[in-house]
Amino acid sequence: MNKDREEFALRRLTKRHRKEKRFHFYGLCAIFFVLFCVIGLFAIIIYRGSGAFVVTTVTFDIHFDRHVLNINAPVATSEALHNANYLALIKQTLSRHFPQVTSRREKKQLYQLISHQAEFTLRHLLIAQPELLGTSQSVSLLASDRLHQFASGNSIYWSAQQKEWMTQLQQENRLQQQFNWRFFTAGDSRFPEAAGILSALTGSLIALAITFLLSFPIGIGAAIYLEEFAPRRRWVQWIEVNINNLAAVPSIIFGLLGLAVLINLFGLPRSAPVVGGMVLSMLTLPTIIIASRSALSAVPLSIREAAIAMGVSKMQMVMHHVVPIAIPGMLTGSIIGMAGALGESAPLLLIGMVAFVADPPMSIYEPATALPVQVYLWADSPERGFVERTWGAIIVLLIFLISMNAISTFLRQRLERNK
Repeated sequence: MNKDREEFALRRLTKRHRKEKRFHFYGLCAIFFVLFCVIGLFAIIIYRGSGAFVVTTVTFDIHFDRHVLNINAPVATSEALHNANYLALIKQTLSRHFPQVTSRREKKQLYQLISHQAEFTLRHLLIAQPELLGTSQSVSLLASDRLHQFASGNSIYWSAQQKEWMTQLQQENRLQQQFNWRFFTAGDSRFPEAAGILSALTGSLIALAITFLLSFPIGIGAAIYLEEFAPRRRWVQWIEVNINNLAAVPSIIFGLLGLAVLINLFGLPRSAPVVGGMVLSMLTLPTIIIASRSALSAVPLSIREAAIAMGVSKMQMVMHHVVPIAIPGMLTGSIIGMAGALGESAPLLLIGMVAFVADPPMSIYEPATALPVQVYLWADSPERGFVERTWGAIIVLLIFLISMNAISTFLRQRLERNK
């Protein structure tokens, strides 16, 4: 009888071990599947966005002809150089290099190979070096997105003539590809080869700074009061329930609140980073309060009792003993909440931060846009170059989000180690 029981127990134990091994196997499969999906997602983003960090230039020998530039004075003034006809100079250079192009239709297609930003390149060059007037100079001009796609090996539609001209430029080694610094130093543009994220990045950083200055002290103070000092009454419970509910409210509701109160009621300017920062601070506050209260409640009760036993006041106990222990968790929750606010676009769309902004804002009241909104705007554009810049902006946004999460992890470990 005992032998049968032992065999039965052994079979059950063996069966339990098999189930445990299967559970471990399924868990490992789930982990590897998630890692595969994440790595695949990052690979797709990097592959599609890498083209945004490369720009194509075309080198021509340009003769700075006074008559073509419409500069007739013997001594060219700064105003004359600024108002010169650089577009005509580019057209003349292309016509000289491709003398077989004679019809108006072909010339129009030929001129599409050079970006409109090339005019500003020639203007800045001639203003900086007026002695180049009347001479010839080898200049690298920004290629259009159409020519850039050809140089990058991407297949889009080109006319037979354009493909022949671009092939000729490539065979003559006039096409060069280099790192696209304009992507970080220029604002938005109607032309993808000249578009950058500087305006959106500046607007996001200003709005994020305002969000931090408003939400961090208010959120930390509210969490300390509710967790340590607030009496356990019905109105306090009502506030706690509403804070928990606000953390689950869709972000677009905060955008409607900002539109109705901050813009329509108080008259703050639309598209301004100050309004965006206030809206994002309202969005972030519930997350910071909940995370900070969790960090405070995790402090052992013995710390509080020991401090009170030593004769300190409740304020001293909280500020000198409880808060220093809870500050790593409070900082982590705050930074993660800020990272979530950085990726929000719905509330910013409602307060007008979706406008076309070419120059970065110089104050908190000037029109601005944000990086997630810039992604939304470029994703709606049909040009292939804007598709690349959409993915490029997503890469920059992901870098910021990963950096903020890494900083929160580092601060948490550093502060916990220093205790």
